[in-house]
Amino acid sequence: MAKNTGQGHRIGAVRGRSEFQHNGSWFKRDAGTGRLMNGSPNQHKGVRNEK
Repeated sequence: MAKNTGQGHRIGAVRGRSEFQHNGSWFKRDAGTGRLMNGSPNQHKGVRNEK
């Protein structure tokens, strides 16, 4: 389980999530259902990238 440090980074990996970039925004996806969770102009911390 990933833990926030309060210093702008996270210790450990976020499991069950991945992210991809589309039109300049980063979107987070739930690995179990494949549904999109949210979008952000910046990458999410500790989430693996899709190719």
